[in-house]
Amino acid sequence: MKVTDYMKWGPLTLDPGVSLFDAMGLLLENRISGAPVVERGILVGMFSESDCLRGMLEARYHGIDIGVVADYMSHELQVLPAQATVLEAMEVFLRHHRRRLPVVENGKLVGQISRHDLLRAMMEMAGENGIVSEV
Repeated sequence: MKVTDYMKWGPLTLDPGVSLFDAMGLLLENRISGAPVVERGILVGMFSESDCLRGMLEARYHGIDIGVVADYMSHELQVLPAQATVLEAMEVFLRHHRRRLPVVENGKLVGQISRHDLLRAMMEMAGENGIVSEV
């Protein structure tokens, strides 16, 4: 089973110049915990609820204006190739403690997969007997 069978194609993305406040609104409006950050079609970071909290806390603590996504996004990216299997994705999730991972093909963002998506994959693969025979 491939990650492309379970991922969300064409996920919501953020521009690095979007204000932290606007980015929080988009996450809340779309009921997601994070999004890839894309600039001129290139994946440049990931932005999460934790990044929002950190940005708000820093702005409040230091008495500064709320910044933009680029100020708080994660630059260390773990990505999955579109041809990755569900098992490979599970290993990356556990190794890097991520909630979601971008999926790329030929260097371009094509989707995003979450831990929730992997749980759904496991349930489908287990079927009625609860035994996962293929991953």
